[in-house]
Amino acid sequence: MTVLTGGKLKLIQAALRLINQSRSLTSLGLRELAREAGLNPNTFYRHFKNLDEFGLQVLGYIAEDMKSGVRELRRMAESSEQASHDTVTFVYHYFLANPAATTVAVRELHGPSPLLRRALESQLDASAKEMAEDIIERQLVSAVAPETIHEISRMTIRYILFRAMDYIEKPGQREAIQQETERFINRQFRGAMLDHLPQTEVESLAQKYA
Repeated sequence: MTVLTGGKLKLIQAALRLINQSRSLTSLGLRELAREAGLNPNTFYRHFKNLDEFGLQVLGYIAEDMKSGVRELRRMAESSEQASHDTVTFVYHYFLANPAATTVAVRELHGPSPLLRRALESQLDASAKEMAEDIIERQLVSAVAPETIHEISRMTIRYILFRAMDYIEKPGQREAIQQETERFINRQFRGAMLDHLPQTEVESLAQKYA
């Protein structure tokens, strides 16, 4: 992970303070950004070519800040259920502590900059790949094919991001949202396990637990 310092870090942190639900990174004014960071406006161009390049750096800063903690939790998990619980807990708590970062991620996924949309998609895919690789390496769902684990991981990352704003904005529903997210993940993997069983065995299990 690249450690950011100096003016570059101040500008990124200033952007996260200025962001709100009605704005995107590329809508921030350079003078406004520099003023919030306590820097001369010309400082921006010593670090970034344009707002798109700045946006890429902000997205990378957010992703790296969150991913390292998530990976450590998954690597310690003894089951897929524990992995999903610990991951969801960590990510939602991160979102709650960093609402501006969440707003950036949600908005830029459908924002005006094609470059930032592609960059965020790439980061989501990278997070999903890491999630799948950790699950496969730990053999947390050994009955599920690797390609299916990758598919479920991609769905999971996007589902969590989809529910992120609800988690932040609806305090009374946070526990329910977290439990719903964990059920979503666990059901995906359990369903994938059943895909490999003969229909007669699936029906037998359904009758057993009905």
